[in-house]
Amino acid sequence: MGASENAEVVRRGYEAFNAGDLAALSELFAEDAVWHAAGSGALSGTKQGRDAILAYFGELGARSQGSFQAAVKDIVGGESHTVGIQRSRAENNGKTMDLATAIVFVLRDGKVIEGREFFEDTAKADDFWS
Repeated sequence: MGASENAEVVRRGYEAFNAGDLAALSELFAEDAVWHAAGSGALSGTKQGRDAILAYFGELGARSQGSFQAAVKDIVGGESHTVGIQRSRAENNGKTMDLATAIVFVLRDGKVIEGREFFEDTAKADDFWS
């Protein structure tokens, strides 16, 4: 697949994520996908496999009482890497998070096989999810 097709897969992923449509999101990830959650906090670390990634996404929703949103600013498609640039916003027990975030996606055959998060301030994200 080319750069524009990869960008479209990532765009559909954001739409499914923000709608809480885990079934649609599941179809966009390879079964053996890997996700690298930034930081050193409670939710940080590598998630191995589609089920673990979806569980991580579910935990983001649960810990933010469903308020977490990834507001897409731009998607830059490439042949081997596609980058989603977003604002990550959530509320949790009186705390708020509003951080610029980039996620680098690697796609193969129309499916995400790897995602790697980068927050503008990882310590703030770690604190929010603690």
